[in-house]
Amino acid sequence: MAHSTLSHRERVRLALDHKETDRIPIAMVCSGINTPARKALEAWLARERGITVDAYLEPLLDIRGVGPEYIGPALAKDTDMWGVHRSPVSYGADAYMEIDYYPLGPAKSIDDLIAHRWPSADWFDYSVLPERIAQAQSKGEYCLMLANGNILESSWYMRGFQQVLTDLIMNPELARAIFERVTEFFVAHFARALAAGNGQIDLVFTADDIGGQNGLLMSLPMWEENIKPYHQRLNKVIHEFGAKVIYHSDGAVMDAVPGLIDMGVDVLQALQFDAKGMDPVALKGNYGDVLCFEGGVSVQKTLPFGKPEDVRAEVCRLIDVLGSGGGYILGPAHAIQAGTPPENIVALFDTAAVHRRAMGR
Repeated sequence: MAHSTLSHRERVRLALDHKETDRIPIAMVCSGINTPARKALEAWLARERGITVDAYLEPLLDIRGVGPEYIGPALAKDTDMWGVHRSPVSYGADAYMEIDYYPLGPAKSIDDLIAHRWPSADWFDYSVLPERIAQAQSKGEYCLMLANGNILESSWYMRGFQQVLTDLIMNPELARAIFERVTEFFVAHFARALAAGNGQIDLVFTADDIGGQNGLLMSLPMWEENIKPYHQRLNKVIHEFGAKVIYHSDGAVMDAVPGLIDMGVDVLQALQFDAKGMDPVALKGNYGDVLCFEGGVSVQKTLPFGKPEDVRAEVCRLIDVLGSGGGYILGPAHAIQAGTPPENIVALFDTAAVHRRAMGR
């Protein structure tokens, strides 16, 4: 049965309740279109359809982000609230901001952590959220999402990736003390934001890249013992406010999916099917009754290097497999990279907007 008058929010909510919708929900969670690709798309849409990128995407994207206002201490240029500094590193057509200063890199003891200036939920004004929610909903009712609860990542951004992994073996007490402080912030931050949102925020984006191209970045037991409990605690708080947890990890994470479900993840995001062992049929078949999915369209191969018909075929397959019976929000697996043909980007969204086979049409 078609739902011809669904709002963006209703469409996503139905999908997350494992129900079929008028069309597949579409989003760009932990995604976007990198500047060179966006400029090329802007020119293509202006020439071929006489519209802007924003005008093209606005009726299609069902999820929007909202958040409180930062009112904490002034931050130095390119330095975040954790004390991490980033500098631009060119990839030719543009640049990514990469970490070049890890404030906890030299830390040797708990005393060094105590001396660090940790962010506080008091650094944010949550009273602005009702107004920001109203503004986000001014052109229609959207599914609203808070971000960004990345516990392991926030920790290694401060400490260094290699050093945190070394700590988990050589100095686990120090690693866990960092995770604890990061978790305490996110628990307080999201609790206050969700309370201020008064039931209008449906999703909270959490993340930790735990997979590489060929497998997990650490052993499953190490993840279960050292990372999972902190997310479990955070997810419990999010669920207490009636919101759902959408969790991002790139890479080959199939082995961790049962643990992710156990720790309270409602929506698995990214779905890097170019990584080893990542199979949409197995994901849906084994876990689709209890887990929802977002993302999936390849930004490694199909979008940058395929033809429009390849993109259309991939989008249709993902909708048919992951969208059968609801439970799927389609989008690119990550940021759409420079050099991606605009025709491929348009093929992604045009196809998602009209393909109905998963819904029995």
